[in-house]
Amino acid sequence: MAKIVVTTFVKNLLGGGAERVAVNLLQGLPRDVFTQELVMVDAWGPFLEQVPEDVKQINLALGHNVARAVPQLVRYLQRRKPDVLISHLAHANVAAVIAAACARTGTKVILIEHNDNSAVDRERTRSALSKAVQELKSLAYRRADKIVGVSEGVSDYVGETFGVPTAKLETIYNPVVSKALLERSQQPLPHPWFAEGQPPVLLASGRLREQKDFSTLLKAFAQLRQARTCRLMILGEGTLRPDLEAEVAALGLQDDVALPGFVENPYAYMRGAAQFVLSSRWEGLPTVLVEAMACGCPVVATDCPSGPAEILENGRLGPLVEVANPGALAQAMLATLGAPTPRELLEDRAAHFSFENAIASYTELLSGLARPPGYAPRAKTHLTTPLPSAQKRPSTPGTRILHPIIRGLRRSKLKSREGR
Repeated sequence: MAKIVVTTFVKNLLGGGAERVAVNLLQGLPRDVFTQELVMVDAWGPFLEQVPEDVKQINLALGHNVARAVPQLVRYLQRRKPDVLISHLAHANVAAVIAAACARTGTKVILIEHNDNSAVDRERTRSALSKAVQELKSLAYRRADKIVGVSEGVSDYVGETFGVPTAKLETIYNPVVSKALLERSQQPLPHPWFAEGQPPVLLASGRLREQKDFSTLLKAFAQLRQARTCRLMILGEGTLRPDLEAEVAALGLQDDVALPGFVENPYAYMRGAAQFVLSSRWEGLPTVLVEAMACGCPVVATDCPSGPAEILENGRLGPLVEVANPGALAQAMLATLGAPTPRELLEDRAAHFSFENAIASYTELLSGLARPPGYAPRAKTHLTTPLPSAQKRPSTPGTRILHPIIRGLRRSKLKSREGR
């Protein structure tokens, strides 16, 4: 039987958890079942070099503008006719649904939702534009064939917020723990802070942005330093670097806090650290928390929506503290330094988020969607000519399928005018 053609659509491959999951799926899906291709709005980011060689890459070269990618994605779908289109993160997810509706190739659409944004949705929906965007997302999500929530909390969030029927929702934990991860965690760590006899190092990792709330972590660490000699290292890069560096200086922590940026092998740092701290305001299923546990590193996390409570079994495997509370975070960090969770318990729990479990679930989901009862394969064509430039407008015979989305946006605008 011919292989199932699966296309992954992402904005780029920056160093975030969602992008890491996308690459993990590209690496892990069985080659005897699937042929995989990767379409990127712009092909850049540190994870790009980790894409397997047998995955065909299509670079739309459109920078940050996901909306402009829709016409080219339509043309790609019409030419390639993949069985399944997988998309990651909100803007790409909406674009994927619109493109599939316009292409009318019968391609099934799976959206992977990585975050529970309930904490910030309340702020975003105050403006007329934000309400319109939320309505567009709701309409698009309800038209997807399946939405995968990376945790039970995320699946609940999608169903309640966007009105997605339960039958379209499925929870699959991310493919995180692999033999390669464990092997890389054992590699030498040359950083002098991890040499024998040095103070314990607390580790955090993620994009330097509002979601991760590293500002609260810095305040908590400043309090912790008054009671215990230790150091803090935050791995990752992002737009808030100048703000965080200024805060480090204002707190007088220049000698004890390091922000080395993105590192190729964070797992060696996790194995060498005395503790991993997740200070996020919101998450979906924080991959870094599972990775740290797989490396045997004790963890402390905020009880944010969602994921940490599921991973840590409601605090049994590590403290869960209130979001944006430096004092509570400092106390939990101090307590965990004094009485860390046994390594064996952490590693056993992390094994639930293995590659094998996740890949088996995704293989079953993809195969069931692509080849339901009575399945008749469509003729596939390989792309032998370049996609049209962004200025060219491909034929979109399925445009009328988008009318409900357009009407929904018009209703949102009308309501906002009436409310003025």
